[in-house]
Amino acid sequence: MPYRKTLVVAVAATVVLAGAGCGIRSAAAPAKQQLVFYSAQGYDKAEAAAFQKATGIQVKLDDTSTGPLIAKVEAERSNPRWDVIWFDGNGPIYALDQQHLLLQHWLPAAAKNYTSLGRSLLPPGDGYYPTGVTAAAAIAYNTKLVPASQAPATWHDLLKPFFRGAVAMNNPAISGPTYPFVAGILHRMGAKKGDAFFQDLKANGLKIYPTNGHTLKALVTGAVKVAMFQDSAETKAMVTGDPVRIVYPPAGVTMLPSDMAINAHAPDLAAAKQFVQFVLSPAGQRIMLTEGGGDSYFNPLIKGEKPNPARPQQGITWQNVPVAWQAAKMNGIQKWFLDHITR
Repeated sequence: MPYRKTLVVAVAATVVLAGAGCGIRSAAAPAKQQLVFYSAQGYDKAEAAAFQKATGIQVKLDDTSTGPLIAKVEAERSNPRWDVIWFDGNGPIYALDQQHLLLQHWLPAAAKNYTSLGRSLLPPGDGYYPTGVTAAAAIAYNTKLVPASQAPATWHDLLKPFFRGAVAMNNPAISGPTYPFVAGILHRMGAKKGDAFFQDLKANGLKIYPTNGHTLKALVTGAVKVAMFQDSAETKAMVTGDPVRIVYPPAGVTMLPSDMAINAHAPDLAAAKQFVQFVLSPAGQRIMLTEGGGDSYFNPLIKGEKPNPARPQQGITWQNVPVAWQAAKMNGIQKWFLDHITR
């Protein structure tokens, strides 16, 4: 997507951000300003605290998993209470954009610093802003339970008898990264073969946990031998010394952007615009890369920002599933997975 040179800068341009690395002048914010922030990111508390300190704008953070977060946004459709939303998965946020729930035709000034990949992930109408990329799921195995000779190399290796009753993944109705992972498998393999793959996993004793943390715990404690979940969480486990190794199947892994958006009817639009600008600034990027726990192991989309060196970069075949396809198929795939795989 060609980068649009004309950027609409935040309304409150004079109430600008302070803080190390931000490079913007500071002015006191009106006491009445408040940012209501819905998020499913590990670095959201740190971003909220830093933004509040830099601007004086009070931040009310609602931190929860992606599925409940999206349900809350849709429940508030006629009376929205939030200003900014942030979670992983461009399919669901594209769907919200198509429902006209997100502010369009505005880009933060920091968008000029997007990499070519970052620019390519901007939607038509600029309804949301990509902030980083991970793999929706890679394969992680417990090295204490899986010898090198038995380590999986492909997705279909997980169907072997050695892994019977010992494979885990997240619930796509709750975990933000997991619907894109499921959609990516179905898109890459085709509906019939993808359906068969998950049905065969279920027949082989697939275990489903709510989110990354639960699935990782099952893997590390030995409840399962192998798991499929977001590679940033897998990397964190490996870095902290857990007996975990990561496999990127050569068939590909689904690229998972994290995205931030502003409410089309934001109660405090000026504060919302400032917050997006802050997150994409050097100060906000440093917080993302250092204060998000497992979520900090992502590939940045801002020029000059580097991923944590511990994050794997080699041997990864990325699959970019068309976002419109993901959004259009979401309700049907979610229902199918619930009816045929989860239950």
